Amino acid sequence: MRLTQGAFSFLPDLTDAQISAQIEHALNQGWAVSLEFTDDPHPRNTYWEMWGMPMFDLHDAAGVMAELKEARIVHPECYIRLSAFDSTRGWETVRLSFIVHRPSVEPGFHLDRIEEAGRVQRYAIRRKTAA
Repeated sequence: MRLTQGAFSFLPDLTDAQISAQIEHALNQGWAVSLEFTDDPHPRNTYWEMWGMPMFDLHDAAGVMAELKEARIVHPECYIRLSAFDSTRGWETVRLSFIVHRPSVEPGFHLDRIEEAGRVQRYAIRRKTAA
């Protein structure tokens, strides 16, 4: 199962050149860029671990790409996402976020349906274990 979160999630994975072009676009807009990683991409897990500090005041994508390369080496079996934040209105707003690295095996999720009294049905999403 291929995880679909963020922009470009239904497209094939972006190449490094395409990622660099998106970073350049974000920097041209004046947005700060950050990298985050996790081994638990559950849809409700919105707080991924930060890779370093957000990168403010950058002028080309090379700095972000160097950090991404290092993050991929240190966390090869994690998901890594890039986010671009806009603070022009006085608060941080995510303008762009997409996955830039995936683990070699994506186990996916399983939907459990739980039937309760009174015809109530509840659903739970749980992470599949790798086979």
